[in-house]
Amino acid sequence: MAVEILESCMVKPSDAATTTPLHVVWLSNLDLLVARSHTPTVYVYRRPSPDVPGFFSPDVLKAALSKALVPFYPLAGRLGQDGAGRPEIHCTGEGALLVTARADATLQDLAAAGGFAPSDELRQMLVPSAADGEDRAGILAMFQVTSFKCGGVCVGAAIHHTAADGLAALDFVNTWAAIASKGVDEAAPRPWLDRTVLRARSPPDVRFDHSEYARRRGGGPKTARVPFDSAILPMSKTQLDALKAGGGQGNKKVSTFKAVVAHVWRCACMARGLAEDDDTRLYITADARSRVRPPLPAGYLGNAIFRASAVAKAGDVVSEPLDAVAGRVSGATARLDDEYVRSLVDCLEQVVSDAAGLRKGEWVMPETDLWVISWQGLPIYDADFGWGRPAFMGRACLQFSGLVYLVPGPDGDGRLDVVVAMEPKSLARFKELFYELIKGAGVPCMAE
Repeated sequence: MAVEILESCMVKPSDAATTTPLHVVWLSNLDLLVARSHTPTVYVYRRPSPDVPGFFSPDVLKAALSKALVPFYPLAGRLGQDGAGRPEIHCTGEGALLVTARADATLQDLAAAGGFAPSDELRQMLVPSAADGEDRAGILAMFQVTSFKCGGVCVGAAIHHTAADGLAALDFVNTWAAIASKGVDEAAPRPWLDRTVLRARSPPDVRFDHSEYARRRGGGPKTARVPFDSAILPMSKTQLDALKAGGGQGNKKVSTFKAVVAHVWRCACMARGLAEDDDTRLYITADARSRVRPPLPAGYLGNAIFRASAVAKAGDVVSEPLDAVAGRVSGATARLDDEYVRSLVDCLEQVVSDAAGLRKGEWVMPETDLWVISWQGLPIYDADFGWGRPAFMGRACLQFSGLVYLVPGPDGDGRLDVVVAMEPKSLARFKELFYELIKGAGVPCMAE
């Protein structure tokens, strides 16, 4: 599929009654320990029937983006550094990049060629990249609106992770869409810009073991990317219910999240052929917003996510009932209260000055491990620009092997997509086991 760039421009914040401030935004330790890159996502929209005028008009999108950047003005700035080399956001008002493009294919053609499973090719076609030119260095928000021959449209978004985590990025895109659809007066509330609410204590008081941020054997900056393939594995509500009902002993209830994570962990151990006494670590991304006291302000623009983990023997993950493995997942998240988060922020104060190799995606994660990120409960389908909600929303590409996303379906029917990146030699077997073990009975055996 060929994509032709039609226009590329910088959109600056603009409001007749407002001038955006020119200052520096201090970044918290949680901002500095995420991937130092843009997060690429795609929103797919089908043309309404009957047709409507002005479908994804570039002028409408440009004007709405300019207005959205007024309250979210740090995203119109540039990533810089202070005198000591610590990253910070310079609120310069230089703007966000907006690209319009045209594809020589239909959405159906794209689906037939592999659909929207994350891949480097998908990102290169549909999402702007900072690698595409020196003039993009430091830009925090980039978008590409691609029109397809069938009339459908894809909005590719790339928001720098240092500037915003997933929920904060969604708040911005959804605000942009609300302004395009309904006008600025009905858009979302203004974001909370002050990140000092997550400043480390003085002196630091580390009371917990934060091994997820320790340097591991074979760690440090990665020298080579481990090859992997990606796939989207859909689960219907019926399959989810069957998994939860057939995976335990007794009447113990297991949440959808914990059941699916336990199932994925088990399938990965088997597909990778791990030995029974191999240690396997499960990373989970957690959100601090509601865990700290007081909770972070609504609309917090920054990173409030952090990693938690559980470690087990592969033989136990495979042989235990699903609810027991789900209990291990619960153990990883049960202690994550205000004191734990404050302890973590204090712990990170000691490593942010030398964080290379500790940020997500900057080390080679061993084939024994998984990292699961859930988008359940996030407003990923709320970006209605005035012509309907997206038919699909997801990552454009994944960063490394062993990364898994849990993404709800767009129709509210209880469906869940499991998006997984794994070594090519293991992914095919993983996909087979994924569905076999949902309907299978009894305790599975370790792969020989």
